[in-house]
Amino acid sequence: MSAVLAIAASHITGLVLAGGRGTRMGGVDKGLQELHGKPLAQHVLERLAPQVCTLAVNANRSQLRYAAFGYPIWHDLSPDFPGPLAGLQCGLTHCATPFLATAPCDTPLIPFDLVARLADELIASGADAAFAVTGQEDNRRRHPVCSLLRKSTLPSLNSFLAGGERKMEFWFATLQCVEVDFPDERAFCNINTGLELLQFEQER
Repeated sequence: MSAVLAIAASHITGLVLAGGRGTRMGGVDKGLQELHGKPLAQHVLERLAPQVCTLAVNANRSQLRYAAFGYPIWHDLSPDFPGPLAGLQCGLTHCATPFLATAPCDTPLIPFDLVARLADELIASGADAAFAVTGQEDNRRRHPVCSLLRKSTLPSLNSFLAGGERKMEFWFATLQCVEVDFPDERAFCNINTGLELLQFEQER
């Protein structure tokens, strides 16, 4: 039996998703809100950068401020903020590698081995996509925005969005996916409100 091949980091583009409206945070640009003296998106970029060969930010406003981080800015192909799937669509459209790794701008503690573990399981299973899960049984939570996708899933996503669909879990249900367990639930905590940001700040 031949050995299972690994996915080299040189074959993976990373994308930080910062294209949302930030509704639950009062409409501010969530990725630019500061935690421990630097923007949330910068925390995610610093953790994701060593795991991939190239990196970009999906942003639909404040592009100049995001560009100051030194990475390309990719905006949604649709103008109406259709949600995180639009971020995946723009990432898959622009990436020049066979794989796209994604993480949201409001999850500043993503694991430093996120992409490697997703890649190992994706290759071992032959899946189209891999995403993180935490917890057990009733407390089990899926984190599909922390994912690794084959670029070949783009036509499926284009068709899904063209049909007016928006829910990420519904699109993932059309793919062959593998769920990858991570033991540290806190690593996937996302900051949605000003109160949650304050709580993270105080837990330093």
